[in-house]
Amino acid sequence: MTRSGGELGGFHIGHLPAEVGEQVSDFATEWEDVRFATRVWERQVEDGYRVDLRVHVLRGDRLTDLGAVRDFLADYHERDTATWELVDFAHPDGPALAGDTEAFWLVEPGVAVDVLADPRAADPTTLRAIAENVTRTPAGTR
Repeated sequence: MTRSGGELGGFHIGHLPAEVGEQVSDFATEWEDVRFATRVWERQVEDGYRVDLRVHVLRGDRLTDLGAVRDFLADYHERDTATWELVDFAHPDGPALAGDTEAFWLVEPGVAVDVLADPRAADPTTLRAIAENVTRTPAGTR
């Protein structure tokens, strides 16, 4: 069973697997001159809460191409670009990269989307299905 994740920052989140928790929170933040609209899905577990899925819509002038998005996210998530294993994948909105727990793409210069999943909630194939179904709404352009 799947469900929709609603609208976030000019994008429709069209596919959520049943394994993703029902508790939803939205946040608006900024880091290094990039604005984030973020939605988080989590579930209660024995010792608190676990985040199953995060979707970030990113907007900032420094997001000029997919390489710039990758560099920004590596800094933001404190990842080593030398060991961060990513592969190209085709997203309807533009060039994209994906790993086992994260997929991101450049929608247009200045706009990108980043999807992160806990592996207990979404395997790499499910993560890509979630990402491929995050699409711009008609009013979702800059």
